[in-house]
Order: sequence, then C-alpha cells, then structure tokens
Amino acid sequence: MTSKLFSLEGRTALVTGGGSGIGQAIAHALSDAGASLVLVGRREKLLLESLNGRSGLPVPVDLMNDTACAAVHEACENAGVSPDIIVNAAGLNPRKHADEVTQDVWQQTIHLNLNVPFFLARMFVPHMKAQGWGRIINIASLQSSRAFQNGIAYGASKGGIAQLTRAMAEAWSGDGINANAIQPGFFPTELTGPVFADEKLAAKHASMTCTGRNGELSDLAGPAVFLASEASRYVTGQILPVDGGYTAK
Repeated sequence: MTSKLFSLEGRTALVTGGGSGIGQAIAHALSDAGASLVLVGRREKLLLESLNGRSGLPVPVDLMNDTACAAVHEACENAGVSPDIIVNAAGLNPRKHADEVTQDVWQQTIHLNLNVPFFLARMFVPHMKAQGWGRIINIASLQSSRAFQNGIAYGASKGGIAQLTRAMAEAWSGDGINANAIQPGFFPTELTGPVFADEKLAAKHASMTCTGRNGELSDLAGPAVFLASEASRYVTGQILPVDGGYTAK
C-alpha cells in the first residue's frame, strides 16, 4: 500500500530548469519513482545529459521569451505527451542591491520566477482537469518570508511564489489539482554559487540550521516525490520548508 502511494508509474512530470541543480535533482527523483520526464531549459546539452537514458523529452526553450510557455505546450502536443505533474524550478537571482536594480533586471526576475510558473502551469491545467488529477510543485525560497542582502528582486518574486501557490490551490484543487511549494534552504546550485564559494559564508548558513549543515540535492528527493504522488492527495496550498530547520531557529 505504501509503495503505491508514492509510485509515479504512468505519470509524466514536466520540470523547468531540469538540466541542473534543484530542477535536475527533483526530475531524477520523480523518474526514479516511475514518472516519464519533460525537461525544459535553455541548454539542450544539459537536458540530454540530465536525461542520460531516462524516459523523457528534452524541450530546449528560453523561458525568458514571451512565447516560451506556448512553445513548451506545443512541443508536448507534437510529441503526444501530456504532463500531469508540473515542477517550476527554473529561476534567476541577480544578487543586486536595491539601489542598483534596473527596470530590466526587475522585469526579468519577476518574469522567470513568477510569471512563468503561473502561465506554464495554466497551459496544462485543462488536461489535469479532464482527468481529475494533477500536481503543481513550485520552488519557493527562504526569501519567500524573510529578507536577505542584495535580494530585493528575487525576494519579491519568491514572496509572490508563496502566495501564487496558495492561489493556485484555491483555484484548481477542487478539480483534483494540488498545488504546493518546496522551500529549500541553502543547496549547492548555480544560483547559490557565490554563497558556497565563500567558505565562511557557507559555514555561517550551516550554523543557522538545526542539523548543522547545508542541504544536499538528494535531500529534495523525498519531499518532491511526496508532493507529486498520491501520498499528498489531501495536501494543497502549502509551503514545505526543506531547510534543515533554518526557519525553525
């Protein structure tokens, strides 16, 4: 019974940013649980390397393009693929002080981190509604609820993701589509490269957790499979911290 609750056999998971970092880690976890993959990102080489023999479709698209969401949907239709799990993991963190944020930087950050998760998910909602089942997993942040230095644009977008997740749940959970978010602590990715390049800073963040360490990408596997599977059928509109207790202290 337990294994069936967490099985993703017969499901298809679309993961943005699936070629590296958090997106790749989640994609691999969902694949290991039985899901077929649709990996979306700018760099086709990374998408193919991420699939590495796994069942899946690479969709090389620059999500900064206004027509990208429609292009992803068209690519899925052309391939006869209908994702019923959407993971919005692609993101941008410009790491600029508030005094240095230009309108272009602000718009790009909000577009990729907040606009794309909504409009891309909405592309596949009709299919999910028709089958009465779907899962949307957004990626929130510690900055969804607190401020960090040089994070005003990123923080605004991730604060929005928390509320977007709740609003998605309100809009669609009555149709069997659950929407939740994973809120990671500090994990080694391209976005957090500047943090982990500074040993003292990385150690400082590790000391802020209850576990005494920063995250490892494998720590995301269990939470992701839970939120994508039947095991979370009565969980929606929630922001799940996966941060080693960073927000508990």
